[in-house]
Amino acid sequence: MVLAAVVGAHGIAGEVRLKVFAEDLGAHRVLNGGALTVKSVRPGNNGAIVRFAEVSSRDAAEALRGTQLWVSRDSLPPLEEGEYYHADLIGLAAVSDTDEPLGSVVAVENFGAGDVIEIERPTGKRFMVPMRADAVPEWNSERLVVASAFIEA
Repeated sequence: MVLAAVVGAHGIAGEVRLKVFAEDLGAHRVLNGGALTVKSVRPGNNGAIVRFAEVSSRDAAEALRGTQLWVSRDSLPPLEEGEYYHADLIGLAAVSDTDEPLGSVVAVENFGAGDVIEIERPTGKRFMVPMRADAVPEWNSERLVVASAFIEA
């Protein structure tokens, strides 16, 4: 599961700036299958500043730009009722609350007011739905149900 992405170098000692997709990046010390070991994490503008044991120069940090940082699924904490990982929603079949096929979930975004799912219809047209109980009354590992009032034609 992708937790963050490197957006650039920070300073001259090899730290990197991250765009973070997880609630608690600091809970993970080994990333990318053991390729990167986190030495320190601190808040940064719009993300975090991280020092990796394997990166000791600005050039090495800059070379990581665009790298996604991930952990294996089994290293993540178990989910509580009603919680989900974004990766679990992407690719799900989307249906209406009357069982009409709508397409599939292609993205989960958060613009500050909560998660929003993006659904792509078979025609290629996309629409967005807030990921809250009145709009998405149910989902499981096979499908996501969208309330009719939130479906765009």
